[in-house]
Amino acid sequence: MITRTTRLGLLAATLAIVASACSGAATPTPAAPSVAPSVAAPSVAPSAAPSVAASPSPAASTSAGAALKIGVVTDIGTLNDKGYNEYSYKGAQDAATTLGAATPPSIVPKDASEYKADIQQFVDQKFDVIVTVGFNLTSDTVAAAKANPTIHFVGVDQSPVCVDPTGAPDATFACKGDAKTLLPNYTSLYFAEDQAGYLAGIVAAYASKANIIGAIGGTTLCAPCVRYIQGYELGAKSVKPAIVVKSSYVTRDFSAAAFNDPAGGKIFADTFIKTNKVDVLFQVAGKTGNGVLEAACASKIYGIGVDVDQWTSLGAPANACVITSAEKHVESAVNQAITGIAAGNLAAGDVLFNAANDGIGASDFHDKASLFGPEVKTALDAALAAMKAGTLKTCPDTGCGVAK
Repeated sequence: MITRTTRLGLLAATLAIVASACSGAATPTPAAPSVAPSVAAPSVAPSAAPSVAASPSPAASTSAGAALKIGVVTDIGTLNDKGYNEYSYKGAQDAATTLGAATPPSIVPKDASEYKADIQQFVDQKFDVIVTVGFNLTSDTVAAAKANPTIHFVGVDQSPVCVDPTGAPDATFACKGDAKTLLPNYTSLYFAEDQAGYLAGIVAAYASKANIIGAIGGTTLCAPCVRYIQGYELGAKSVKPAIVVKSSYVTRDFSAAAFNDPAGGKIFADTFIKTNKVDVLFQVAGKTGNGVLEAACASKIYGIGVDVDQWTSLGAPANACVITSAEKHVESAVNQAITGIAAGNLAAGDVLFNAANDGIGASDFHDKASLFGPEVKTALDAALAAMKAGTLKTCPDTGCGVAK
């Protein structure tokens, strides 16, 4: 559904994103000091997740993985940000627990200038698996993978991987090298945003009384943002074919307005709500989208979050109108990737996480559960089953990920 041709065609634009595409749904607090790799992070209870590919045998995988030294380099912010940093780290913890390996240490960069050095800290200490979190770390992760072929690198939301014929990061975006072949020790995890958006659209359609719902994306140049919204529209129309879905984008470039301007997002959404009379609003604009949700709540309409469970990440009172969120299951994806390395069957290059491998989902309704009858869960379960079977269209046949 999400073809490599389409994704690579948008690479030059996508690489300009200042944060992981559409991530940042949980607003990180100001930059935290680095955590020394030798300091063990607090443990978190493991969660079950299917492996990327069938392991030779549970016993063999556990034995092979017990000796793995696993480290995590997050993006700037905090480790416990209730967003990409936290859930990626939890995924590494889950895998370590499953494999019987040591609890992974983590490093939180103070700013982007520390990415390279922080990755190198784990390299120098001879770690076996290094997980890096977010699109911003792509170039430094690719460079480290090329320089250290015996170390496995897992990049979260760093697809599509663009390298030159030598396997080095390609700043020209020509992408003439095959990362899968040239960097067999590097895997980038990416997600079927259209599937998660489809589930959110189902919820929106059931919640809407006006039968007019909306979505606001950060920028037309963010292909994952567009896929979220395209899936959202198809999901809503699967419930109510005549429902009107209004969508708009804050900007058509990668300025701070797209993903890092909550105040601007609120102003944009205020106008959007008044103009379009929507009664449900989906945000796909990172921290800018937090302002979109603020506007939705102030207007007494329902809001839908993105990437992580924003009812949890935003907390009260900011989450007052959030009915669900379109999720990327980062914790499960990282867990599966590391256990796949231990089993010797994790693919190199871009690896897709979707409904079939627990890569996406819709958040719990939390305090809004009374709004929905059993038919909503039935519809969500049916959609997920069809996605897993590969029989449900969640993105347009042409132009998937391309804004109109």
